[in-house]
Amino acid sequence: MDPLFPALTSERGEALRFGDRSLSYPELASVAGALASRLNGAGRVAVWATPSLETAVAVIAALLAGVPAVPLNPKSGDSELAHILRDSAPTLVLAEPGARLPAALAEVPRRDVDVRPGEKDHPAEPPAEPDPEAPALIVYTSGTTGPPKGAVLPRRAVASTLDALADAWQWTGDDVLVHGLPLFHVHGLILGTLGPLRRGGSVRHLGRFSTEGVARELGSGATMLFGVPTMYHRIAEALPDDPELAKALAGARLLVSGSAALPVHDHERIAAATGRRVVERYGMTETLMNTSVRADGEARAGAVGVPLPGVELRLVDDAGEELAADDPEAVGEIQVRGPNLFTEYLNRPDATAEAFAPGGWFRTGDVAMRDPDGYVRIVGRKATDLIKSGGYKIGAGEIENALLEHAGVREAAVTGEPDADLGERIVAWVVPADPGTPPAAEALADHVAARLAPHKRPRVVRFLDKLPRNDMGKIMKRALSA
Repeated sequence: MDPLFPALTSERGEALRFGDRSLSYPELASVAGALASRLNGAGRVAVWATPSLETAVAVIAALLAGVPAVPLNPKSGDSELAHILRDSAPTLVLAEPGARLPAALAEVPRRDVDVRPGEKDHPAEPPAEPDPEAPALIVYTSGTTGPPKGAVLPRRAVASTLDALADAWQWTGDDVLVHGLPLFHVHGLILGTLGPLRRGGSVRHLGRFSTEGVARELGSGATMLFGVPTMYHRIAEALPDDPELAKALAGARLLVSGSAALPVHDHERIAAATGRRVVERYGMTETLMNTSVRADGEARAGAVGVPLPGVELRLVDDAGEELAADDPEAVGEIQVRGPNLFTEYLNRPDATAEAFAPGGWFRTGDVAMRDPDGYVRIVGRKATDLIKSGGYKIGAGEIENALLEHAGVREAAVTGEPDADLGERIVAWVVPADPGTPPAAEALADHVAARLAPHKRPRVVRFLDKLPRNDMGKIMKRALSA
């Protein structure tokens, strides 16, 4: 296997920039190489994943040393953090100088990451590239169905995903990526930080997302933007009053959204204001990336594109039988297999075995439909977003998009709840555009029925001040139901 970061041996320019601090490729090679020489044989290392230059250097150093890195969310609660530490048993925690670590980390030896170039011992020659199956990262899932599970991501999964995205997005070393995503998750860390470095390009991390930061960076040489739907919603809201933001987005080569479905309404508002369409992709911690709209393809609102090179994808029914690929009305669970998959859940052979169907197919738990040309449309999670009402299988996502097309709706989520007659009834959770005069519930139900079908109309509408979201901007539907 080739090195994960071949450009580290080059004399290329800026590799990483966080705020007003940056490292060139030779500087990154020096500081990460010096730290890597101290990590050899360290076992697993935890990384206190603040949005900082130190976090990026720590992860790169661990990968150079062939040591699995465990990114830790700085916002994790005490019990969740204690569980992750017990499960992964890191021998060391890497952190930026001055970062205050919680009591749960008190027993783990700490090493501050020094990113000052020119003040390192001469870095030792990096070891040979480890086996492709060697663990690169252990990334913990969100824990929606119990304590978080550590997905062991091998080096071949990281490399294959980034190379497949390079093919789909025509991603090269000339690209400069902007993002403000957290670095404890695969979107911000693997795609947003390691992805540009594998290509020999550059990363500009905003530290904290802002539309001003997006406009500044895209207006000064950056070519790509990665974000989640919450970020693009804020962009869509700001565009009418910010011509500089519109100009900067119009000049970008690629705008990418992921981690959750981008509402059609925001797609259309951004396209109308900038002439640029947002590209969506689909992945998860255990599989990294599965599908994407290609840079040379049609950015179709509500669709996450086609399977990436090397990735096989199928839809199956409740019995696990494969659905016909040419049936656009078929709704089924997505199963995938390919070099992008994780190896196992750490210390959980039972959960690992349960996650796979015969033939090596990973059960994603996501439910989708497929257009005749192969474009995949996610309609939600099997556990929370597939509503079985009156004999129909209904995806929550299409109802949410329909609600968001109503002028009186700012945000919307859809769930199902038990109903003696229908089996489940559709419940809409709505944040009104004007809290003082919310739209009538019946008007919203009629709006959905007119756009989709009568059996997809919400039977209950509940108004909220805001929807509960996690750090990646995903709506926490279990919190709504509770």
